[in-house]
Amino acid sequence: MNTQFSRPTVALAPELIPRFAAIVGDRYAVTDPAAQEPYLVEGRGLYRGTTPVVLRPASVAEVAAIVRLANETVTAIVPQGGNTGLVGGQISHDGEVVLSLTRLDRIREVDALSNTMTCEAGVVLVKAQEAAAAADRLFPLSLGAEGSCTIGGNLSTNAGGTGALAYGVARDLVVGLEVVLADGRVLNVLNKLKKDNTGYDLKNLFIGAEGTLGVITAAVLKLYPAPKTVETAFVGVPSPQAALELLGLVQENTNRAATTFELICRLAIDFALRHGHGVRDPLTEPHPWYVLVQLSSAARQDLRTTLEETLETAMARGLVTGAVVADSLEHRRAFWHLRETLPETQKPEGGSIKHDISVPVAVVPDFLREAGIAVEALIPGSRAVPFGHLGDGNIHYNISQPVGADTEAFLARWYEMNDAVHQVVARFGGSISAEHGIGVMKRKLLPQVKDPVALDLMRTLKRTLDPNNILNPGKVV
Repeated sequence: MNTQFSRPTVALAPELIPRFAAIVGDRYAVTDPAAQEPYLVEGRGLYRGTTPVVLRPASVAEVAAIVRLANETVTAIVPQGGNTGLVGGQISHDGEVVLSLTRLDRIREVDALSNTMTCEAGVVLVKAQEAAAAADRLFPLSLGAEGSCTIGGNLSTNAGGTGALAYGVARDLVVGLEVVLADGRVLNVLNKLKKDNTGYDLKNLFIGAEGTLGVITAAVLKLYPAPKTVETAFVGVPSPQAALELLGLVQENTNRAATTFELICRLAIDFALRHGHGVRDPLTEPHPWYVLVQLSSAARQDLRTTLEETLETAMARGLVTGAVVADSLEHRRAFWHLRETLPETQKPEGGSIKHDISVPVAVVPDFLREAGIAVEALIPGSRAVPFGHLGDGNIHYNISQPVGADTEAFLARWYEMNDAVHQVVARFGGSISAEHGIGVMKRKLLPQVKDPVALDLMRTLKRTLDPNNILNPGKVV
């Protein structure tokens, strides 16, 4: 079977620009290069795009009209949310039209009784969190980029974050969707029903599809009772294996109150202390590894005693070598500030080759050990800086260049390093993309790791739903 997609028209005919602009109004059809810049450059500077026009629709009807015209004229478009993606999926690499969803920013409804919230795609994640909190509810998706990433982008990439241990990833938080299809029709499965067995669950086709099958314009999201009690601790542990056993103990003792369980290596802490603003070492002595653990409950209960007793038991078993429980909101925020600054504070150390991988939780220690051996064998002196979501097996396995090494030469071996790490991931039955997506960065890697039948089905869906290949061409499949 031919798996190649025909390329849509990329060089937009000049006479088409006014037709697209008429849909949104000249003010929201951005053609000035300086004004386009925020839509064309990825946050880390790895990708830079070009476009004849950035379109900023304000309604579902305008999105549908844009996509309908794009399909009729075979014009490629790239849907974009907050432009916080890390694999280049939101960038117009080949001069496509950029479809920015940020003006679709209404929270249509918060239904506390149904524990749902209906948001448009351009709603910034923190705004959704605040709207839920105002109704005494919790929207548990939480990411480092939550001040700028959008709901549409979160769903298109199936974002994970620090709350996945208790609440799942973005896909698990969606009840219904509104999606503009490649032919301009609007798919409305925007219901609040917990039970609906009327055929295929179509919404899941579009979550994690990175805008290649349709443009998400709104979603019904799950809410939870707001936590009344929250306790947070920063814990020193001797090894990843000890952290894994601590995770089991915490889950056993806290009756599923554990909402966060983050593993951090000491080197990441050193980088944060060296380069971070307002970062302090959470413990009085250094430890090889750390865990940031948070418990929360909608009931008013004494989680602090539970957490302290659990840590005491873990210390007696040799699983914990030091710990401090936050004694105020400011103290808790300091813990989280340290965790959230980790990606940025790796940058001053030179080149960094990053991996967003997942393996079964039980084998995370084995993966870390074998990946470390593989990395050292490939480039001696490379500094592994793993941190991430131990509770769901998602580790951000970042490799900093050796001290004093040439950055350009180190980064030139990006794909060699990818291959070395991904081979270890494969041996443990893991994934090369846990929560960041495929985009363009990992597109060529996908055939090497995806079941051939699954990949064929993905391509069949793409051809069926987007036969002219106008939606984010060159991404994912």
